Amino acid sequence: MRDHPAAEVGGIAEAVFGRAAARFWDTVQEGCPGLLPEGDAPLILAGLLRLVGGGDDRPGRLALLTVLGRVYREHRLRPDHAALVGAALTVAVPSMPPEAATWRRAWRLVERAAARVGDGPASWPVEVLGRDRAGDTITILTVRPWRRLPFRPGDAMPVNVPQHPGRWRWYCPANAPRADGTMELHVRAVPGGDVSHRLAHQVRPGDLLRLGPPTPTGLALPDSPTPLLLVAGGTGLAPLRALVEQIAEAAAQPAITLVVGARTFVDLYDAIALDKLAQAHPWLRIVPALSHDPRAEPGEQGDALTVALDQLRPDQRVYVCGPPAMLAGSLLRLLAAGVPADRIHLPEQIPWR
Repeated sequence: MRDHPAAEVGGIAEAVFGRAAARFWDTVQEGCPGLLPEGDAPLILAGLLRLVGGGDDRPGRLALLTVLGRVYREHRLRPDHAALVGAALTVAVPSMPPEAATWRRAWRLVERAAARVGDGPASWPVEVLGRDRAGDTITILTVRPWRRLPFRPGDAMPVNVPQHPGRWRWYCPANAPRADGTMELHVRAVPGGDVSHRLAHQVRPGDLLRLGPPTPTGLALPDSPTPLLLVAGGTGLAPLRALVEQIAEAAAQPAITLVVGARTFVDLYDAIALDKLAQAHPWLRIVPALSHDPRAEPGEQGDALTVALDQLRPDQRVYVCGPPAMLAGSLLRLLAAGVPADRIHLPEQIPWR
């Protein structure tokens, strides 16, 4: 689904949105002083308007609800605050007040999200430190949070750009936690997605973004060292590269095979970082899978999962991350190849491109 133009926030002209956010906060403050911080009012208002409007795809709504659920917990909201916040929405945007039934449904969704997300900040400001083009459609952003942001390799985080304060999109750090707090985000410009296009083509060093709470995806490593077969398609490489970095820092390193899928050799991205990892760690083997390259070696021809199945060993756990079309049939193909269900790891609920 295509994002709204940058000139609108939740259906409100960007030029007047600041005044709407001020009215929203003033109304909440009058009804319950100190309930919400003034600085977060634009982000909260934009998110609530987006949720009430119901205009996002399911992953986008999950990302938004993850943030709003943390807002609910962080500021100790209660069910009886629903009337106050709903009234503040109406005051902020009198031309499009939420219907009572719609607002009740939206508030219940936020309450349910709050029960799932745990405690902690709702969002972290991050500064863009670097931007590298890794292909025609992929950009690697290096960012650094203003305060400590704890996460585990394989986690996903909602990402927000200031120009679209009500919209959050899932991205996954491509690295294990670093001493300096920096992380890499691999961004593919998705057709029709204004947020991804802004991240990929317009964000520059010095710009500020926001990251939401880290969320497990089912891609975490087991407690004990186990041989792994990692299968990446597109920017699904990001969380799997983070797992490789986590293993590199562990006390023991099992044998790892990382299959990286692309259409042709020139479409492979992040090749320099992968080459450095392979040269530094003899337990890591990287195998390209080229689906549309007639010059590829025989063992490298085909889609990522087909090439990976040729690398499969009985003792391996298998992690697959890539675009929805790749993930759709992965479970059945792996089960048919004899991989036990408890050794198959796919990202849960969150789409990876």
